[in-house]
Amino acid sequence: MLKMGKLTDYATVIMNFLAQNPGEVHAASELANVVGISAQTALKVLKTLSKAGLLQSQRGTKGGYQLTRPAQHISMADILQAMEGPIGLTECGSSPGACVRESQCSVKTNWQRISQAVHEALAKVSLADMAAPPSQPIYFVKSAPDLTHAAVSA
Repeated sequence: MLKMGKLTDYATVIMNFLAQNPGEVHAASELANVVGISAQTALKVLKTLSKAGLLQSQRGTKGGYQLTRPAQHISMADILQAMEGPIGLTECGSSPGACVRESQCSVKTNWQRISQAVHEALAKVSLADMAAPPSQPIYFVKSAPDLTHAAVSA
């Protein structure tokens, strides 16, 4: 099973909340309450997102966090990369040269193609898309080919 970490899940919920409240500054404690996590965990996530350039922080009594750019200009790939590192399903798909068997691997190129497709799919979904209610369902299963005009051999 492919699965992102809990901190990444928390990051997407925090970013979603900030996208739904554009231009507003929110304290770390408020964001922790929104997500239902400890303040310490929220600070860890917020620091990571800030370091990646997705959030900016303001100090002071009215300080807090806000998005660095409009939600439509932040992709899910940006958020996942900030939290998890390079996107890839295998070592060679995300970090070429990291696998000792890479030079003899017969499926390396195909795994790299799949990892690239996953990255491209995530890059097409903006934070604004995530914050808005879906307008239409997303289907991931390719439909069966239309066989009504296929030649039948006897």
